[in-house]
Amino acid sequence: MNRTAVRLGVLLLAGAAVTAVLVALLTPFSSGPSGDLPGGDGRSGSPGVVVERLSERDHVLTISSAALGREGMVRVLLPEGWRPGSGPWPVLYLLNGCCQSEYDAWVTRGEAARLTSRYPAVVVVPEGGEVGFYSDWREGPGWESFHLTEVRRILERDYGAGDRRAVAGLSMGGFGAMSYAARHPGMFQAAASFSGVLHTRDGNGGVDWLLGRSGEDSGKLWGDPDDPEWAAHNPSDLTGRLRGVRLFVSCGNGSPGPLDSPAASVDEGETSLLRQAVTFTERARADGAEVAVDFYGPGTHSWPYWQRGLERALPMLMGSIGVTA
Repeated sequence: MNRTAVRLGVLLLAGAAVTAVLVALLTPFSSGPSGDLPGGDGRSGSPGVVVERLSERDHVLTISSAALGREGMVRVLLPEGWRPGSGPWPVLYLLNGCCQSEYDAWVTRGEAARLTSRYPAVVVVPEGGEVGFYSDWREGPGWESFHLTEVRRILERDYGAGDRRAVAGLSMGGFGAMSYAARHPGMFQAAASFSGVLHTRDGNGGVDWLLGRSGEDSGKLWGDPDDPEWAAHNPSDLTGRLRGVRLFVSCGNGSPGPLDSPAASVDEGETSLLRQAVTFTERARADGAEVAVDFYGPGTHSWPYWQRGLERALPMLMGSIGVTA
């Protein structure tokens, strides 16, 4: 080989090396739960999902949802030791109540991040609509499909979520927790309700009132009041399906309690919910379900009691999915 050929070969090799370095520098690196491409603002995503990492543990998901017909939001709190490809991890769903503008109020107001930080489980706080009632509406969004099909599959695909699950919620979310556990046998090992709507067919259940106050028609949710869909979603009509699911039910009696401000007055809504909780508990126990109750007497329909309820329920919820602190 002559000197000209050698020099040409050296130049070609050097050029290839420079090109490889430039490609490595200019190509976005693979990161995130599913090998996605993060942007400079901390956002990334797999198909149909945009992930904003607020911290290593705290992710916000924006999901293009066919069930909702729009984007839906989910807050995911990851356990210590989580990394892409790890798992399967047990999962705890926390469901919000009605009429709150913050879909992730369990995090922003309920101290969920702090309370769950010592447990090795994925904690999921999904958007549920201000009055979505954790159902696929006859005319409207499909919240049940969003949570239990779309979100579940994303968690399994991108976050290593396993098949050990617990669910808990406040007010409307208490309804969601018990309704989901009953309507999907085997999906959840435990469910908890804090001041939950547990008997939607109770004359003072408040579902019609809550929907009407928000400008919604209950007929678009489950049809007319005598339609079988009301019973098909009502926790107090589904207690026979909860045998084998560990349950926790807490509620106050509506009178001002130790966690209320001095100016608090009697909360008749909480009083009504306690009656529903008692009915649900009696029926569930008669049907052979295991129910732990915390009917703590004085207390209104407010965050301090729900936060305390979660703290009291967590050992049972986490223990049911094989998790200890």
